[in-house]
Amino acid sequence: MRVTHLGHACLLVEMADRRILVDPGNFSSGFEDLADLDAILVTHNHPDHFDPEPAARLIRANPRAAVHTDPLTAEKLAAEGLRAVPTRRDEQVAIGDVMVTPVGELHAFNHDQVPQIPNVGLVLRADGEPTLFHPGDAYDAEPGEVDVLAHPLNAPWCASRDSIGFVARIAPKTFVPIHDALLSERGRQMYCTHIESFSGVDGLTLRDLADGESGEFQ
Repeated sequence: MRVTHLGHACLLVEMADRRILVDPGNFSSGFEDLADLDAILVTHNHPDHFDPEPAARLIRANPRAAVHTDPLTAEKLAAEGLRAVPTRRDEQVAIGDVMVTPVGELHAFNHDQVPQIPNVGLVLRADGEPTLFHPGDAYDAEPGEVDVLAHPLNAPWCASRDSIGFVARIAPKTFVPIHDALLSERGRQMYCTHIESFSGVDGLTLRDLADGESGEFQ
C-alpha cells in the first residue's frame, strides 16, 4: 500500500491496483488535475469543503471514479449535475478488490448554518494489503484491527485531547500526515504540545508525511 500526502490532509491511496483519493481539500481545489482515479472519498461536510467548479473538473477528469461523500455534499453535487453516492455508516463499498467501510460518526462543524448530518471515518481493506483507517474527525469509531491510522493532523482541533486519546486507544502501526503549516517555526510554537503528545502514545510509530511525500506500508 502506497500513501501520498498531497497536502491539506488529502491522501492518494494506492492499493490492490486502485487509486483512491481521500478528502481533497475544499473538494477539491488544488487537486482537480489528478487523473486515473478509481474513487474519490470525502469525509467532511463543512460548508467550506465544497467548491463546485474544481469538484466538477476533478470528477469529469475521472469518469470511472466513484464519488462517495456525505449526504449534504452529495446533494450539492447533484445540484451541479454531478453524480455522487451518499456515504452511510456501516455500509460497505467495493472499489475493485478494495473494501471501504464507513465507521464512527461526524457532525457538521458549523452547527448554526449546516444541519447535523452524520458523517464517517473510513476503513480500507484488501487481501494481502495493510488495512488503512482514515478517521476524519470520527473519534468515537470502532474500526476493528488496522495497521495504519492515516490521521489528518492539519489543524489544532485535529490534535485535541479527544484525538490523542483516540490514537492511544487504536494504537496500530501508525503514521500522521502533518500539514506543512504545522512544521513552520510559528506552527511548531503554536501546536508543539499537541504534536509532542502523539509521541507519548504507547505503541505508536509516528511517521510524518509532509506535503507531496509518499510512504509505503507492507
